[in-house]
Amino acid sequence: MLEKLLFYMNYPFVRYALIVGVLIALCSSFLGVTLVLKRFSFIGDGLSHVAFGAMAIGTVLDLSDNMLIVLPVTVVCAILLLRTGRNTKIKGDAVIAMISVGALAFGYLLMNIFSTSSNLTGDVCSTLFGSTSILTLTKSEVWLCVALSIAVVLIFIFFYNKIFAVTFDEDFSKASGVNADLYNLLIAVVIAVIIVLAMNLVGSLLISALIIFPALSAMRLFKSFKSVTVFSAVLSVICALTGLLISILGGTPVGSTIVAVDVGAFLICYVTGFVAGGVRR
Repeated sequence: MLEKLLFYMNYPFVRYALIVGVLIALCSSFLGVTLVLKRFSFIGDGLSHVAFGAMAIGTVLDLSDNMLIVLPVTVVCAILLLRTGRNTKIKGDAVIAMISVGALAFGYLLMNIFSTSSNLTGDVCSTLFGSTSILTLTKSEVWLCVALSIAVVLIFIFFYNKIFAVTFDEDFSKASGVNADLYNLLIAVVIAVIIVLAMNLVGSLLISALIIFPALSAMRLFKSFKSVTVFSAVLSVICALTGLLISILGGTPVGSTIVAVDVGAFLICYVTGFVAGGVRR
C-alpha cells in the first residue's frame, strides 16, 4: 500500500489534490463553528446550490474560467441571505430553502437545454458529488486556492475577537460598540469563498457536511470557543487527508469518502464525549 501511495505521489494532480483538500478542510472548519453556534448551518447548502447554478451559467456561456462568475454570484447571494434572513416575513431557513432549490433546479435545467457535453449525467454528478473535479485541478487553480485560503485564515485570526463576540451575543456586541452588521457581512463573504473552493473537493451536495461535522465533533469534547475551533480545524484536516488517501488508493468517490470519514470521526467523538461525561444535553 505504501509503495502504491508513493507511486501515485509522483503525479502532480495527486499532490495538487492533497494540498487543496487540506486547505479547504482547514478553512471550512474555522467558519463551521460560527455557523453551528449561530444556528445557520444550512447556509452551506443554499450557497453551494447557488454556486452550482452559477457554474451552469458559466458553462452555457462557455467561459474559460467559471470562477469569474461563480465567486461573485455566490458572494452576492451570501449577503442577500444574511440580510433577507432577518426579515420577519421570510425567516432565514425559508430563504435558504427557496434559493437552494431554485438555483439547483435552474442550474440543471440550463445544463440540459444548452449543454454540448456528451456525458451530461457524468458532469452533473461530478459537480454535485465532487467525484473527479479535485483530481483535475490545474496549477493556476491550486495557486488561487492557496491565496484564497491564506486570506480566509488571516481574516479569521485578525478578527477572531469580533467574530467570537458576534457569534455568541450579537445584541450585546452592538451595545458594546461592535459593528455587528459589518462582521456578519464579513462572515457571509468568507463563507461564500469557502463554498466555492469546497465544490472541487466534495461537490455541491456535500459541502455542509465538510463545514458542520468537524465543528459538531469538537463540541462533543470541548467547551470553550477557542478549543472547539482548534480541534475542529485539526480534525477536519485529518479527515480530509484520510478521505483523499482512501479515495486515491481505493478508487472511491472523493467527496463521499471524505464525508464518510467525517461521519466516522463524529461518532468516535460522540462516544468519547459520552463516556467522559461531556455530552451536552
